[in-house]
Amino acid sequence: MEKIKILIVDDHTIVRHGICQALSKEDDFKIIADVGNGRMAIELAFTTQPEIVIMDISMPDLNGIEATRQILANNFNTKVIALSMHAEKVYVQGMLNAGASGYVLKSDSFTLLIDAVRTVASGENYFCDGVRKL
Repeated sequence: MEKIKILIVDDHTIVRHGICQALSKEDDFKIIADVGNGRMAIELAFTTQPEIVIMDISMPDLNGIEATRQILANNFNTKVIALSMHAEKVYVQGMLNAGASGYVLKSDSFTLLIDAVRTVASGENYFCDGVRKL
């Protein structure tokens, strides 16, 4: 079985570590890299061609909305899932306008993030309950 290649982008090292640890336990996932800013995410997405990018929104240097826009402009087979603490419409809409296929809140469970990865990798969109109502 082909594993889903995942790139994790978050400016908090401990958050990236936790996500990597949780997702690495899934037999069908392969973490190919984790980085701390949008510029590095763009570069790595271009060179590694992940199927899924799990993208934080609020980051220094280049935010997740602009990084998503640039990644998706050049990587047609890559899908982005926003993983953010922000449930406000402006952030959700920003990620959707940039082309994100999913949105999960950091207050949600890892189980929901795992479901989001599988759902988006299968070609569908995934939005957690906290943003679906917006």
